[in-house]
Amino acid sequence: MAGVLEEDRLIRLPEVLRLTGMCRSAVYNQMARGQFPRSVKIGPRAASWSVKEVHAWIAQRVV
Repeated sequence: MAGVLEEDRLIRLPEVLRLTGMCRSAVYNQMARGQFPRSVKIGPRAASWSVKEVHAWIAQRVV
């Protein structure tokens, strides 16, 4: 997707897991250590992530 301006949107955990290849516990462990983008609360029991932040995190590791 290089060179394509992607609109930011919120994605839920299943998509985060699919994009990163990590398991749920790894996502939350890395978030706790400040090594993965923080989730955004969208409801009392719902969280989501910025797709741009997740893609940026992935890009940093693919270099």
